[in-house]
Amino acid sequence: MIDLRLKVDPLPIVEPLVVRLLDQPVDNRTEHDAIILDIDGDRREYEYHGFSFTVHARPHESLDGDVLLVLPGQASAHRLIRANSNHNTFLVTEQCDQLCVMCSQPPKKYHFDLFDQLAVAASLAPRDAMIGISGGEPLLHKERLFQMLFAVSASRPDLRFHILTNAQHFEPQDAERLVALGSDRILWGVPLYSANPKTHDRIVGKEGAFASLEPGLATLMRAGASVELRTVVLQQNWEDLIGVAEFIATRLGFISVWAIMQLERIGYGRMNWASSFKDTSADFEQAARAIDIAAARGLKAWLYNFPLCSVPQDYRGYAPSTISDWKRKYLDFCDGCGARETCGGFFQWYDHKEGFNGLGPI
Repeated sequence: MIDLRLKVDPLPIVEPLVVRLLDQPVDNRTEHDAIILDIDGDRREYEYHGFSFTVHARPHESLDGDVLLVLPGQASAHRLIRANSNHNTFLVTEQCDQLCVMCSQPPKKYHFDLFDQLAVAASLAPRDAMIGISGGEPLLHKERLFQMLFAVSASRPDLRFHILTNAQHFEPQDAERLVALGSDRILWGVPLYSANPKTHDRIVGKEGAFASLEPGLATLMRAGASVELRTVVLQQNWEDLIGVAEFIATRLGFISVWAIMQLERIGYGRMNWASSFKDTSADFEQAARAIDIAAARGLKAWLYNFPLCSVPQDYRGYAPSTISDWKRKYLDFCDGCGARETCGGFFQWYDHKEGFNGLGPI
């Protein structure tokens, strides 16, 4: 598993600090850059504004171009940007106004505002990077989020963002800001778990969530925003998948993509695994019919987080590799599989004893 936190020797700072690690000076060096001085095993010493800054990492692991967030008094740093990865995500808040039965990041009451530091980190990312924004619910801090997006867009117009949100906090007047940011720069990932309001609300643990979602989607539509609609497959909504497909086809044809997603076994997803996980290796019928409806209506549908061997052969073309590199693993039988190079594998916390029943090399 890739480390997203690195041990550091604490710096004498009183405010959060963003540092980019470099193996050698670059032409466009910034005030945030630290240049390596020495490597000794897992210890790497950098020069940063006259200070010695020490980071501990596995030998032979490249940190060149990585961006760290260092907090006062802490002996570990958050690895915000990994220069050699396409899977960089900023957790902007752990607050949320929902309590989803399968939430992989259970919400917390407190919030630390690090939007300014995250804007700096984004400005130091490799060219043409895609950066994920997640929570919690990012739009609980909508004004600060928009401030960060506009600041980064001004300094780094090459960057793009994938923002996960329940979309319930958009207002009609936000359409103008969404247009200004540009539909080609931001993909909004919005969950819809059922076309039945009661089922959707029950899954997200919030009465009235479906009713609040509809005007939010309307605002995104009016702004011409790019939207990735996301439906996690659960026992609770398995029989509703066809209804979701028909709802999208008739009401939400403006979306860019519909992502049908397998459950992640962490957080509340792990707690509620027995009552929520749907073994699609044993029963794929509802997913297949939903994809067929979407395809017939000209909608782009994908299967996210599905190991290829859990998907019937006719539908494997809909299942790209989507699990982030830092939380991906393969099982023993994957070693003999001819599809491993294109398969997204499994989440690190997947337990095969409680998972798919009908898997093996393909």
